Amino acid sequence: MQPVRRTSLIAQVTEQLRAEIRSGRWSIGSRIPTEPELTELTGTGRNTVREAVQALVHAGMLERRQGSGTYVIAASEVGGTLAKYFADAEERDVLELRQALDTTAAALAARRRDDTDIATLRRLLTERGENAVGAGDIAAITADVQLHRAIVVASHNAVYLEFYDSLLPTIEHVIHSRTARSDDSYDAEHRTLVQAVIDGDAERAAQATRCFLGSLIAEYPEPR
Repeated sequence: MQPVRRTSLIAQVTEQLRAEIRSGRWSIGSRIPTEPELTELTGTGRNTVREAVQALVHAGMLERRQGSGTYVIAASEVGGTLAKYFADAEERDVLELRQALDTTAAALAARRRDDTDIATLRRLLTERGENAVGAGDIAAITADVQLHRAIVVASHNAVYLEFYDSLLPTIEHVIHSRTARSDDSYDAEHRTLVQAVIDGDAERAAQATRCFLGSLIAEYPEPR
């Protein structure tokens, strides 16, 4: 039996880490385990783990943040490529795209949500409301992003979710940028949206999303 080549071992560990992301065990926006934890998880050395992580950084699925750790930013290489493209987009352009995506997702979610989706939406709405999104609170912004993602999850459309996930880092950046200028957190609009999804009212859910994002878009000048 020939010994396992190091390159093959790196490829195996890379695939193992990729599987953690694809399965959702390491969700978009979450920090992955530390390097010592990964060596224990994979049963390999630090150099192997470091190269496997770097491969996923190059693929656009992971992002290293100085002094904080390594975070999941996309669920696939395709999502990573899209995330890099969206990173330089204008804020208004992102919001206009979100208006189309979120409105459709809200209508689908109202028709397809299950008990697990409803429980998740209620929890995230509460978490969002416990902090001041308008003041730029990190926990509240995270809950806000995850609330909108949970609506897409409730649409039960895997392709839709993967595309939306590729937008999440950019969406979060836009929210941070906007909350630095405004303290309006649109709490009532979010409560209306979530209740419409829970009630199974697709038309009301779509309308609530359309109006809410339309208000955000109106804060930006019309492009010339």
